[in-house]
Amino acid sequence: MMFRKLVAIEPLNFTDTYKEKLKDFADQTEFYEDRPGDNEEIIGRIGDADGVLVSYTTPIDKEVIAACPNIRYIGMCCSLYSPESANVDIRFAAQRNITVLGVRDYGDEGVVEYVVSELVRLLHGFGPRMWRQEPVELTGLAVGIAGMGTTGTMIAKGLSFFGADIYYYSRSRKEALEQAQGYTYLTLDELLAKSDILCTCLNKNVILLGEREFKLFGNGKILVNTSIGPSHETEALEAWLQAPGNYILSDTAAAIDPSGRILDLPNAVCVQKTAGVTAQARERLGQKVIDNIRSFFSGQSVTAGRIV
Repeated sequence: MMFRKLVAIEPLNFTDTYKEKLKDFADQTEFYEDRPGDNEEIIGRIGDADGVLVSYTTPIDKEVIAACPNIRYIGMCCSLYSPESANVDIRFAAQRNITVLGVRDYGDEGVVEYVVSELVRLLHGFGPRMWRQEPVELTGLAVGIAGMGTTGTMIAKGLSFFGADIYYYSRSRKEALEQAQGYTYLTLDELLAKSDILCTCLNKNVILLGEREFKLFGNGKILVNTSIGPSHETEALEAWLQAPGNYILSDTAAAIDPSGRILDLPNAVCVQKTAGVTAQARERLGQKVIDNIRSFFSGQSVTAGRIV
């Protein structure tokens, strides 16, 4: 089985090798190398295609799906954890008998390296900033992980290797990790009060930190956000950053403040480069996208609107 037409409506973060492999699954393929500006342009790009590929930056909402009746498959070439965090209207797609498949766990290694690298630079003053009056190690620091999924678990493992004490808050307890690694589960309020460094590893569109939470977190602290978008209310973060000794670290501007205002603050540290996009991650992503298409055509446990 093949697609009649497979369209990638925006740039995809995998190599040209996998773009060539995609041609084996369609009579016709079309790859756009820029992002569409609005729904009208998205609909125009999809046209009569029955297969659609999208990354995380362009939404495919109800209006788009309804306007493109030939779609039977949407491949999200990015992380997909829940309908609420997705840029595709998965529930409406299921109503139209459209299968939506996404991927997981392809860029986490680069994110862990980013977190370790930026924290070491800030703690030791290897760059233009230093957290405290003298260099400090990760050894003995209380690191809180908010969201103990794949990324959070890998960050915890990386930082514990350097001697950090790991505490975590998650929607479900990870008792196996507690027993095997010695991590300690805390409520969110307890985690905020306990942590010297807080890493938020959350799904897109999950806002965890507001004015109340920043007050509990206190001052002289470091916030590291590894989520795709903000894990905080912008005004609350801006107010918290006014206190000396408070820092936020994130790889992309969109994960700190989409408006860009906070980026001008000296204690908002942003490399403005996506940590999870590496040569190896691009390979893993491409292979997982191909695997999803194979699963779709083979019918292996694939149902409309299924999240993978």
